[in-house]
Amino acid sequence: MTAIKIENAGKKYIISRRNEDRLYDVMAGFLSRTAKRIIHPFTRIKSQEDENFWALRNVSFSVEEGERLALIGRNGAGKSTLLKLISRITSPTEGRISLRGRVSSLLEVGTGFHPELTGRENIYLNAAILGMRTHEIRRKFDAIVDFSGVEKFIDTPVKRYSSGMYVRLAFAVAAHLDSEILIIDEVLAVGDVEFQKKCLGKMDEISRGEGRTILFVSHNMGAVLQLCSRVICLDGGKMIFDTTNPAEGVKKYLSLSGDNISRSEWINKKSECINDYFLPERFGIYDSDGKPVTGPLTRGGKVYAEIEGTITKPDESLCIGYAMYNHDGVLLYWTFQKDLDNSPNELQNLCGHVCIRSEIPLDVLNLGDKRLALAVILFGREWLIHPNDKNTPSVSFTLEGPLNDSPFCVMERSGVMALNILWTVKGA
Repeated sequence: MTAIKIENAGKKYIISRRNEDRLYDVMAGFLSRTAKRIIHPFTRIKSQEDENFWALRNVSFSVEEGERLALIGRNGAGKSTLLKLISRITSPTEGRISLRGRVSSLLEVGTGFHPELTGRENIYLNAAILGMRTHEIRRKFDAIVDFSGVEKFIDTPVKRYSSGMYVRLAFAVAAHLDSEILIIDEVLAVGDVEFQKKCLGKMDEISRGEGRTILFVSHNMGAVLQLCSRVICLDGGKMIFDTTNPAEGVKKYLSLSGDNISRSEWINKKSECINDYFLPERFGIYDSDGKPVTGPLTRGGKVYAEIEGTITKPDESLCIGYAMYNHDGVLLYWTFQKDLDNSPNELQNLCGHVCIRSEIPLDVLNLGDKRLALAVILFGREWLIHPNDKNTPSVSFTLEGPLNDSPFCVMERSGVMALNILWTVKGA
């Protein structure tokens, strides 16, 4: 049975191009528009300098009950606009949207929270906004608090919560609402890895076990592949493709978005990734001579990931490293400078310019495109640069075959990794 049906939906906004810097222009424009509204009270007065902007246009598709649909696309593609239309936050300019069942939405961190109220009070407030009755909230209160992991601070005003605590509590409320449709928009990127895994498990549980429909927007392609059974890609407010093969959809999206283009070095030219502890200046993949790699790589050579920057505030929990993803956006591994005892743990005592590097283990990687995303964390406390964030610095390379000299390993193997492991005959 169809849970969501969208027919030729479109959303238009008016972008004003008027120059109202001068007080005269402001007052003259205001008086003119006011006079016209008195004469024509139901007519929208549009300046010749206004511009129509279609955030969404001619979008049509339907979602069946229990389906797990991912909406993907670059920033500004229209994903959030579409979710707001489905959530009834705003109305479409054209077209029609039909829903079957109650909708719970988590579109922005802390939506529906009042900063002066405590976590306990905001659970009741937010749940009521989402449509839960008082007896439902009381019945599920303990489960919500337990899932959120903020029990210790449940009677603390949420204005003192971190963004991670905000999203934990907001997701816990939305996930425990007895709605037929659950809408999630990228907010999981704020949480830590453990909580992201917990949320994905919960969404999988309520979709498969309870038959609830899920609309999921994320730039984390690994999460899309893990959770969703269908992928729709948007670009420029229009549908690019719709597929029930998530792996093929992700691969096609990465190809369209240019994320597979090899860029072996990132230089911080725009003062990006600002935080109180570490400012990255350079991040890249280099050969033994310290030169950025060019072209595809093969097994047997040595290449290094190198991170250069300035420690502005020493901290013993500071960890600097990277996460590696394959062409499908699946996380292969991550590593930090504190992985081994002989790693440069003395960073905790340094302040100022540093440059660290580690060898990339090409001999265990499968063939194909790989992407490295910068990762900086105060271990056990907070992320400073999360590898899953949309604007995190990243570099990439392509690994070509053969995997080794064996005639059985001359092309890409099945699986994420490609290990060449020595076997022996027992007793020989």
